[in-house]
Amino acid sequence: MRLYLAVAVLMLAFVAYTEAQDDTSFKDKFDRFGQKLTEIGQSLAEKTKTAFDDIHNSEFGTSTRNWFSDAFEKLKTKFGEMSQ
Repeated sequence: MRLYLAVAVLMLAFVAYTEAQDDTSFKDKFDRFGQKLTEIGQSLAEKTKTAFDDIHNSEFGTSTRNWFSDAFEKLKTKFGEMSQ
């Protein structure tokens, strides 16, 4: 929710900024707006990927994955014993 709000505020600020410049045409404003949105999207994607990689490689992420793997193996073993 905060991310959507932040993006909306940034877009409004960018629109206000581009409208304040009277020496450019509407097409130029629209082109620059599209370029800025692309840059924001790429930046956001890079930051998100970095955050996911950090979490994935963190001690917490590794220990959680190991715990789930061990718990799943124990469950598999118990069900195997019960079916015999």
